Amino acid sequence: MPGHSQLLSVLLPTYNERENLPLAVYLLTKHLDASAMDYEIIIIDDGSPDGTLEAAKQLQKIYGSKHIVLRPRARKLGLGKDDDDDDDDKSQSSSGNPNFIIIMDADLSHHVSTFPLKQKEGDYDVVTGSRYIAGGGVHGWDLRRKIMSRGANLLAQILLQPGVSDLTGSFRLYKREVLQHLVERSLSKGYVFQMEMMVRARQLGYSLAEVPITFVDRVYGESKLGGNEIVSYLKGLLQLFAST
Repeated sequence: MPGHSQLLSVLLPTYNERENLPLAVYLLTKHLDASAMDYEIIIIDDGSPDGTLEAAKQLQKIYGSKHIVLRPRARKLGLGKDDDDDDDDKSQSSSGNPNFIIIMDADLSHHVSTFPLKQKEGDYDVVTGSRYIAGGGVHGWDLRRKIMSRGANLLAQILLQPGVSDLTGSFRLYKREVLQHLVERSLSKGYVFQMEMMVRARQLGYSLAEVPITFVDRVYGESKLGGNEIVSYLKGLLQLFAST
């Protein structure tokens, strides 16, 4: 797992995260510095109107361009393959040639600490966080949000049989070459992209591991999950079911 001779890239896709980003980056750098990893944090901002990119530029001045890399995009694209992006300018891109890539939220919902240890334990191709195994959970959600999350995950489990307990989560570590291969095979965008990554990984025979995570609801700002996202999720899930 990442050490002085290996590079870990942490991808932070952002949209209107100006208030959360400084603390998220501080916590990440604090942990990664203490772990003696060679790392870069890549902030991929999708044209946030709230000044997220300006905050990211200030963070780059504070922590240095070696550790903070900016990949701004002109509009909101989200995760997944984009028809108008070239292969080196997707959300999976990095500044160097990383051995491992972590994709996580920038809203303080996720913590990176257990992933490297789990990957090293079994040399896994993909390590994913799960709220639904022993030791995992959710903090800060009301009953409605919990039911929606459980329902979405259960529906995905029934239709896709992914082999992991939490298919709708968005906190994962990949070997770089594995992620590149999965992205090449992917068809989805947005929330469904995360599900497709796991389904494709299982189909292609990559080794998967889960670690328990406690998802903590965002400190600042509002959730991006609304009615349009739910409709898009259901459409994407059915399309994924038909194509896998």
